[in-house]
Amino acid sequence: MKHENTPFHPLKGPYLRQISPGDTFVGFYVVRRKDLEQFRDPSRGRYLTLILGDRTGQRLARVWENAETVAAQVEVGSVVKIQGEMETYMDKPQIRVLRIRPARESEYDWRDMLPTSQRDPEEMLNEIYGAIETVKNPYLRALLERFYHDEEFVEALRWAPAGRKVHHSYLGGLLEHLTEMLAIAETVLRLYPEIDADLLRAGILLHDIGKIYELSWGMSIEYTPEGRLIGHVVLGDELITSAIAQIPDFPTETAMRLRHMVLAHHNRYEWGAPRRPQTLEAIALAKIDDLSSQVNRFKLLLEQSEPGEIWTPYDHLLERRLYVGEPETGTTDSAD
Repeated sequence: MKHENTPFHPLKGPYLRQISPGDTFVGFYVVRRKDLEQFRDPSRGRYLTLILGDRTGQRLARVWENAETVAAQVEVGSVVKIQGEMETYMDKPQIRVLRIRPARESEYDWRDMLPTSQRDPEEMLNEIYGAIETVKNPYLRALLERFYHDEEFVEALRWAPAGRKVHHSYLGGLLEHLTEMLAIAETVLRLYPEIDADLLRAGILLHDIGKIYELSWGMSIEYTPEGRLIGHVVLGDELITSAIAQIPDFPTETAMRLRHMVLAHHNRYEWGAPRRPQTLEAIALAKIDDLSSQVNRFKLLLEQSEPGEIWTPYDHLLERRLYVGEPETGTTDSAD
């Protein structure tokens, strides 16, 4: 697993979060947005505003000269090589672009361009395999192994995000989401021994498998046509139903309960659930899923706040700002 500050490609240059005001640098970044804007003095023409990104986040950048020529050369979603200087404007950091050109494919690794889980995927996979080992029901165990012993499925899972924007929306995010849910489930199972532990663990490990086909990832995270037209909940149910049909004598009751958990894990119709939870295991899964998702959502928004800001920008999905906190002003020595 690469360290957070170690690029996958030797030419990458500094990650955006490593650059401080006053630094001049050369590096490769993906163009998230571009806008040609008019100077206040119309005689000066237009300048180019860019949002540049890599695995550590995003930064505002501006091209002051030859803006229209540059805008015609770079595309949103493409990787560019820039020479730039980090400066401060109105107390906020921005990049002054000195030179810029489209990157060649041999000059970058796409894994440097998208945010990535800080957890080791092998470590997370081992946690999942450990959870599968605890499943005593032979049918559920066989079902889980059909997916998690499939090399193609596991390779996709190593990198799959759990969402496009809302939560765990980075490479390896789905693995991280699953391991968080497994950890939360252990406490839930101690508090509520009435819950079928095998069903809950199986539901956790299977509830989001449709996301591997709902999302695509590379320079950005996007929905596939299947993802937009069908969605991961139904895709997941189809995958599970197909796998169950290949396991001889799989109990009808167990199959129905498991499928209900997957179909109900979004909890509400308006959140995309075909059914609302109607079993103990289904409501447990839905609430564990929501806890992992929402805490991660808050965490990402707080981490993306600009230095010195005590509130995050308004988030339209949450319909609120989040409190970052006042900066520490110093330490007070306590008396012995």
